[in-house]
Amino acid sequence: MSKIKFYFIVLIAMITVSSCNKDNNDEEIIPPKPYAEQYPIDIAAIENYLNTHYISDVVNKPGFPEDQDVTISEITDASSPDQRSLMSYLNSNTLPRLTSRNVETSNEVGSPLGGLTYKIYTLVIREGVGNVGVGGEYPCNMDAVFAGYKGTLLDGTVFDSSNNGQTPFDLSSAGIIRGWSEAFPQFKTGWVSSNQDGTVNYNDFGVGVMFLPSAMGYYGNAQAGIPAYSPLVFSVKLYALKRADHDADGIPDFQEDVDPSHNRYMYVFATGVANPDDSDGDGIPDFLDIDDDNDTYSTRGEIKDKDGNYYAFDKIPDCSGDQTIANRLKRHLDKNCTKMNQ
Repeated sequence: MSKIKFYFIVLIAMITVSSCNKDNNDEEIIPPKPYAEQYPIDIAAIENYLNTHYISDVVNKPGFPEDQDVTISEITDASSPDQRSLMSYLNSNTLPRLTSRNVETSNEVGSPLGGLTYKIYTLVIREGVGNVGVGGEYPCNMDAVFAGYKGTLLDGTVFDSSNNGQTPFDLSSAGIIRGWSEAFPQFKTGWVSSNQDGTVNYNDFGVGVMFLPSAMGYYGNAQAGIPAYSPLVFSVKLYALKRADHDADGIPDFQEDVDPSHNRYMYVFATGVANPDDSDGDGIPDFLDIDDDNDTYSTRGEIKDKDGNYYAFDKIPDCSGDQTIANRLKRHLDKNCTKMNQ
C-alpha cells in the first residue's frame, strides 16, 4: 500500500469518527412544558397520593433529634381505622388537619409560573405551641425559618434530608423553592429550653407535611435525586423563626401585612393591580416601601418618639398622638400626617 493511499484512508477514518462524535454531542434541546399542561398532571398525582396514603407513625420522643419524625405509608387495608387516608383530614376541626390554599400568580410581576392558580396541600400534625409568651408564632412568607426537613418523591424515594438538624432558611431567598414560602406560614414555632451542658431542646414545635406541585419546586430543572416535573413531599419541623424587615423601615415585614385578612402572605403585584398590602397605592407593598403613606416622610422617622426611640408597634400613635384607640390610623400610614419624632 502506498503512503498516499494509507494517509487517505486514515484521513477518511478521522473525518468519520469526528462526524460520529459531533452527532453524539448534539443532544436534542427540549423546550420546557407549558405550566398549564403540567399542573393538572401534578395536582391529580398529589390528590391520588393523599387518597391512597396514611400517617403510619409519628415518633413521640421529646428532647431527642427524632422527635416528631413522620412516616407516611401506602394504604393496604382501606377498611382499617388505623389507615385513614390523608385526604380524610381535609379541613378537620381537630389535628391532624389537612389544609389547602390557592396560590394565585397571575397578579404578580411577570405572572410567574404561567400565571396559574396553584393548590398547595399542607398536613398540620402539630401546629406549634409557645410557652409563657415565647414561641408559638407563625412566620410570614418573607421571614427566615429555623427548620428540619425530609424531602421525598411521591413514590417514597428520599432525595434530601436535614438529618434532624436545625437549619436556617430565608423564605424570601431566590435559592428557596416557592412552595416553602407558601407552606411554612401554616405552622407555628415552638419554644426553646436550655440544658446544663449548654445545649438546647426544641419543644412543641410545628410539625407537618407539605405537598407541592412541581412548579412550586424545581419544575423542569432536574436535581440530584429529583427528576424533572416531580411533585415534592416535605416532612417539616418548624423550630424557630427570624423576622425580616426588607425595607429597613423599623417595622418587621409580618407587621406590614396590612391586608385586612392578615393572611401572612405578601407579594409584589404587577403595575396597575391593586395590592391589599400597599397602603398608599403607589405600587410598592409596605414591606418594601420606605414611605408607607407616600407623604415624603420616611416611615422610620414617623414611628419614633420625641427622644428618637422606636415605639412598640402596637403603641405607634395616630396623628393626634393617641395610642389607645384600637382601630386608629397609625401616623406612618396617614398621608395627611407629617409628624416626625413627636
